[in-house]
Amino acid sequence: MKLPLLLALLFGAVSALHLRAKTSNLESTLGAETLPQHREMPEQEAEEAPPEEMASLEEEEKGGCGSEDAPEEEKAAESISALDVVDKDIQCQCPKEEDTVKIMGIPGCKTCRFVLVNAARNFNCAQSTCRSCYGGNLVSIHSYSFNSQIQCTIRSYCQNYVWLGGVASGMGSCTQMSWVDHSCWNFQYWAAGQPSVCSGRCVTMNSGAGYWSLANCNLCLPFVCSY
Repeated sequence: MKLPLLLALLFGAVSALHLRAKTSNLESTLGAETLPQHREMPEQEAEEAPPEEMASLEEEEKGGCGSEDAPEEEKAAESISALDVVDKDIQCQCPKEEDTVKIMGIPGCKTCRFVLVNAARNFNCAQSTCRSCYGGNLVSIHSYSFNSQIQCTIRSYCQNYVWLGGVASGMGSCTQMSWVDHSCWNFQYWAAGQPSVCSGRCVTMNSGAGYWSLANCNLCLPFVCSY
């Protein structure tokens, strides 16, 4: 009788151990499956741009025209004339002859010569080209008749705009216009809403109507030289 009893007790102990191990595995599996989702895949917090980057973005959204509340130092910086930039020594290649068109001079002026350069360049490079290649400057315009003469010429060869030799300084009602050849500013032919330094600080002429507009000086456009 002792042997069967001993075997029964031994079988019971083994079964209990097996059941406990099975239960432990089940709890472990259930525990892994019921973990909160945020522990398996932590929720990513929104990344915030550094304060200096946010400030830069805000300035870009405001636009480059300045505001009435801008500090005086900023207004003074905006008032720098484009002439200060033009005077830099910029080396630009002379245009090919096939990229140029001679324009009839002003009646009664034997030394007045003009050339349309169809090789598009930014304002500074255009002015440098006029100086180094022709010994002159970007053209200045002092009468409606000459404005029409230039416009009729460029309309035949250009589709949009050309650089003239005018630059703007100052802001708002204090905006002042100058010619790069330092001649008197005694004529203007602005398009509606111009001159506006919000557009830029260098003068362009529209080939369709002959009206003037300010544009970003870094744009690459054909140009007219006076020499």
